[in-house]
Amino acid sequence: MKEKINVTDYANLITKALPKGILLNTSADKFNSMVIGWGHIGTLWGRPTFHVYVRQGRFTKGQLDKAGEFSISIPLENPDPTINKICGWETGFNIDRVKEAGLELEESEIIKTPGVKQYPLTIECKVLYSQDQDLSKIPVDIKEKTYPQDVPGTYPMANRDFHTMYVGEIVDAYIIK
Repeated sequence: MKEKINVTDYANLITKALPKGILLNTSADKFNSMVIGWGHIGTLWGRPTFHVYVRQGRFTKGQLDKAGEFSISIPLENPDPTINKICGWETGFNIDRVKEAGLELEESEIIKTPGVKQYPLTIECKVLYSQDQDLSKIPVDIKEKTYPQDVPGTYPMANRDFHTMYVGEIVDAYIIK
């Protein structure tokens, strides 16, 4: 069962949850869930949107590029440490995150990508726009900290790979009961 919501009523909760880790879900080749700590909810071109940022070398990037859609799963309380560890540190190239993290998937309403029951606030999005970052326009201190050139792209945290921003139009939002 799902309770439809006005996602803007939950903007504060979403903003507070982001730094602790929420899930970006994709499902082009297989379902994959990746922890993200960057993103924002807002309005762009008169449409409700959620923006996510994905590094170039991530399994999730290829999935987003193929599918053109994603879902966001947000815990209503604290995130599950096991889910955050597996979906934040293990790559979707090598493991089945659903199996390893014990994710319970919930069929979506409009898009094909499911949500995750353990993180019940669910936002369904269709990609409207994507843009690679221009590293030359990022302040030096942020670039050095976030994009150290001596750290391989396979490392799950700060590494040399830059991000692609995806602007997703929010097409549905609900809480999984």
